[in-house]
Amino acid sequence: MRPCHLIVLSALLAAGAAHADDELNYAIGLQVRNQPDYPGSDVRKTSVKPVWALRWKRLRLSTGGGSMLMGFGSTVYGPGASADLLKRDKLRIGISLRFDNGRNSNDAQATRGLPDVRRTLRGRLFFSYALDEDLQWSASASQDLLGHGGGLVLSTDLSKRLFRDAYSEWSVGGGISAGNGTQMRSYFGVRPEDVQASGLPAYVPGAGLRDAWAGVSYTRLLNRHWIMQATAGGSRQLGPAASSPLTRQAAAAGFAVSLAYRR
Repeated sequence: MRPCHLIVLSALLAAGAAHADDELNYAIGLQVRNQPDYPGSDVRKTSVKPVWALRWKRLRLSTGGGSMLMGFGSTVYGPGASADLLKRDKLRIGISLRFDNGRNSNDAQATRGLPDVRRTLRGRLFFSYALDEDLQWSASASQDLLGHGGGLVLSTDLSKRLFRDAYSEWSVGGGISAGNGTQMRSYFGVRPEDVQASGLPAYVPGAGLRDAWAGVSYTRLLNRHWIMQATAGGSRQLGPAASSPLTRQAAAAGFAVSLAYRR
């Protein structure tokens, strides 16, 4: 967890302890995740990281994967700080801000010799529409606000709750994403001037589809405060991303298991 996250989380949890009201809720725990080293990699990695989420009045803060532990992951808030702009019976529209760590090209053998993608601040506009009580369609647009090469990412998803009782829930979902030229060139391109250093052929992609995914999740309340969640899924690179020399394996699978204390 980054220092800025710790400061914000500690301050808000302290405020919640001081006021002890129902307007503040949080979840904090650990997540074990196994996934490709980067999108399109044929090397896998396992990581253990803290996950947390916090809701205070209309404000929501969370790490990746943390929001689902609070029960609002299915409403496309995503990581970072988010708030609703419009909330009606079936329609929800909102915005969010988050830090994007970009890419350290020395972290993976296949990307060495390529330029790093600088850390940036991303702004995201999202909306969701409940097609029925258990079926939801959502879409979002996420833009690099600092011009650090992150570009624009568009995505659309469909999620379905299969089962729910007082202690557990099963759900499935799937979606597809696309990126503009800046985003695709930063993460899947190889500039002519980097051919010699990287050993890869030059590749200058344009805007297009990026990937498609599908997955299943299981959430279980262990008692009043403890919650666990397991997710598993697969993805496939599409369009310019699939044609990139950085894509060593277009199809991939991954899973994650989280355990958290929730108030």
